[in-house]
Amino acid sequence: MAASSSSGAAATKANAKQSGLTAEQVVAGFQRLRQEQRSMASKAAELEMEINEHSLVIETLKEVDPSRKCYRMVGGVLVERTVKEVLPALENNKEQISRIVESLNTQMQTKGQELNDYRERYNIRLVGEDEGAAKSTSANREEGGGAKSSAGVLVS
Repeated sequence: MAASSSSGAAATKANAKQSGLTAEQVVAGFQRLRQEQRSMASKAAELEMEINEHSLVIETLKEVDPSRKCYRMVGGVLVERTVKEVLPALENNKEQISRIVESLNTQMQTKGQELNDYRERYNIRLVGEDEGAAKSTSANREEGGGAKSSAGVLVS
C-alpha cells in the first residue's frame, strides 16, 4: 500500500511538474471543482422544491374564486391581493425558476465534464473507486495475467 501511494505521488508530481503545479495544488483544484459541482446540485434541488411549492399553490388557487383575497410575500412584505392578480405572477415565477434549473443542469454537466478532464489530465483516482478494479486485477494475477500499476492522486 505504501509503495503504491508513493508511486502515485511520484506520478502526480511528474504530471504536476509538466503543468507547474504541486500535488497539493492539483488536489485543491480538484476539490474546488467538486465543491462547485455540489453547490450547483444543491441549488438545483432547492429550486426544484420551490417549483413543487409553486405548483401546489397554483393548483390550489385555480380552484378558488378569482375575486377572493389572498396574501403574497413581496420583498419581505406581506401584500394583500386577489387570486386573479397573484395567479399569473406565480405561473410566471414558476416558469422562470424552471428555466434557471435547466440552466443549472447544463452548467452541472459542463462542470462534470471539466471535472473528468481534470481527473484524466492529472491521473486522479478517488479512494474506494478502484475497489472493483482491484478485485479483478487480483483475479487476473491468480490466473497468470500481468497487472499494470496505476499511479495517481488519491482523494478521500
